[in-house]
Amino acid sequence: MDDANRLPHETSPKRRQIAAAAEALFFAHGYGAVSMDAVARQAGVSKATLYAHFVSKDGLFASIVADKGQDNPVVESLFPDTVTDLRAALLEIGQRLLRFILRDRTLSILRIAIAESTRFPELGVALYANGPQKFCDRFRPWLDTLAAQGLVETPDTLTATHQFMALLRSDLFLRAGFGLPPPPSDEEIDATVTDAVETWLRAFAARR
Repeated sequence: MDDANRLPHETSPKRRQIAAAAEALFFAHGYGAVSMDAVARQAGVSKATLYAHFVSKDGLFASIVADKGQDNPVVESLFPDTVTDLRAALLEIGQRLLRFILRDRTLSILRIAIAESTRFPELGVALYANGPQKFCDRFRPWLDTLAAQGLVETPDTLTATHQFMALLRSDLFLRAGFGLPPPPSDEEIDATVTDAVETWLRAFAARR
């Protein structure tokens, strides 16, 4: 993806207008059915203006995903260098991550990428880079730090990172992804995170 297509933290009103119009069209019709002409019409801008901000449709989709990722759970305060209560730290991270994953907008983007990534691989690339990979790139070094301090025992912190993410994406996530009622309750989210953390700790916490 061209970095020029990424949506920065500070964007012009016109760029946000175009991104919002494209997002509405993608959610309503899918990625493949939406043309750049349709985005320009929906946004009320000329094609010249559209292409001045986004040179391609895949770049436009990538910018929407990147925008979504700006409020993702990868917040530095969640990964302190010194941890006095590993369980509490993991619970907070798990809560932030699962609640982010279960947002309607996150699930909508995920459905589009899954449905159309076979024909348009760039969708999967954009979503993975701005979602799971971004979390992994921050969580794994944190585990390396904890392992050096004797809090975590594993020869492979990458596997431990993937296991943490996988434990959170349990039945609750599958049901929400398929749009099955009822929507996840706070109690279900709390229970899922607690079970995931306890299972992860049994596998990777240092035995003292």
